[in-house]
Amino acid sequence: MSDVLAYFLTWTTYGTWLPGDSRGWVNRHRTHGEVVEPSQPALENHARGLLKESPVVLSAPMRTVTDAAMRRICDELGWCVHALEVRSNHVHVVVTVQDASPGKVMGILKVNGTRALNTLAGRGRRDRWWTKDGSKRIVNSQESLNAAIRYVMNQ
Repeated sequence: MSDVLAYFLTWTTYGTWLPGDSRGWVNRHRTHGEVVEPSQPALENHARGLLKESPVVLSAPMRTVTDAAMRRICDELGWCVHALEVRSNHVHVVVTVQDASPGKVMGILKVNGTRALNTLAGRGRRDRWWTKDGSKRIVNSQESLNAAIRYVMNQ
């Protein structure tokens, strides 16, 4: 991983971007990368019916505590956060990490966001705040790093 400058990670909140979505969607079962699939209303309706909890839309206070929790764990682990944006229905982060896979980094960030959200929610705790996976892009040039940071900061 010596030529990896950073990871550009993105994931959605639970239930807000389902398979078959009219905005396009990524089929995790494809083996050749992140191909955006066309709208499939029947599949989207089926996926909606399988939800175990209601979809999550993060309020401003929820976004604030999630952002703080994710920045705190990055600081504790010595990770360099270049850009982090917690939106109402997704999270983007550009982070430089030593000796951890993008999946592990995403998992750690989600766990810490979940803890903060459940603390804020009190009795309104949830089992699912996030989608199962997300986009994990390798940033391996300064130009790509700058572009990823700009993308996150200028949304």
